[in-house]
Amino acid sequence: MKHVLCALLAVVLPLAALPASAQVLSGSMDIHWNEGAEDCAANPPAPLQVHKYADGTFILRENVCATLEAPFLYLLVGSAKALLIDTGDVADPQRMPLAQTVMDLLPGEGTSKLPLIVLHTHGHLDHRAGDSQFQGLPNVEVVATDLEHVQQYFGFPDWPNGTAQLDLGDRTIDVLPTPGHYPSHVSYYDRKTGLFFSGDFLLPGRLLIADAAADLASAKRVADFAANRPISYVLGGHVELDEAGDLAALGSRYRPHERALQLTRQDLLALPEVVGSFNGFYNRHGIFVMMSQTRMLMAIGCTAIAVLIAGGMLLGWYLRRRRRLRLQRASARV
Repeated sequence: MKHVLCALLAVVLPLAALPASAQVLSGSMDIHWNEGAEDCAANPPAPLQVHKYADGTFILRENVCATLEAPFLYLLVGSAKALLIDTGDVADPQRMPLAQTVMDLLPGEGTSKLPLIVLHTHGHLDHRAGDSQFQGLPNVEVVATDLEHVQQYFGFPDWPNGTAQLDLGDRTIDVLPTPGHYPSHVSYYDRKTGLFFSGDFLLPGRLLIADAAADLASAKRVADFAANRPISYVLGGHVELDEAGDLAALGSRYRPHERALQLTRQDLLALPEVVGSFNGFYNRHGIFVMMSQTRMLMAIGCTAIAVLIAGGMLLGWYLRRRRRLRLQRASARV
């Protein structure tokens, strides 16, 4: 009997040690995102691009000609309901046919359309401006982004600790509190595909950190979560780098050499070290450019005030000097 048990263990243990990534549905990130245009008025691209990652999993991107933010949105379809993560930066359905596009991707017709939940990573306007397109649609629920509604909807009793789950029908989504960029920021993990949706908490480019302590705590929670789970890709809310690793120029509507969207499981695991290196103002760690937008704006404001004061003092000195010269000339004539 002992030998039989040993033989069974010899078979079972190697199977248990197989990489967890073998258990998730694979998909394709073979996609070239629309690069915008040098002249958006003359050559307007389609406002919305849709990529089918796998069956029931769609990545949508708003074009940079329609919005400089060019955010990414995600649609996950289960057997009982679907989830849309974020609604982008454009409210006008004529300029951005988001709701029509999403509803067309859902199975069913008319009143038999699969129910849709509209959730967000966080409450910045470029991730929720499209909410109005979904409000009032049948079988669609739009959840607000303030902390009270987020806690209530997901049932977080001890925010920002713990995780919540959404059952879409044969598809479970884990929800993790990740404040730091925004007070009610959450990230999503899809057990079916192993995709981790990080919003603006983690993306290739600028990590705007409003609360450094909260951001570091979130990074540690995410790293602990990812330590024993398969992560196919980490998909954020924006891409802000080119292929050389340089930040995209602010205001540019043409990005022909943009870096790929996806990050890796290793990026999640290394995030505590990355955020831990933040100096509280502005610094770079690899591909991540961390900054405190509030402090930078304050610094810019203080610099502007200092320049105005210095300019005023210089102007006052110049006017006083001219006055002295005029008096000296007048005295010389007398």
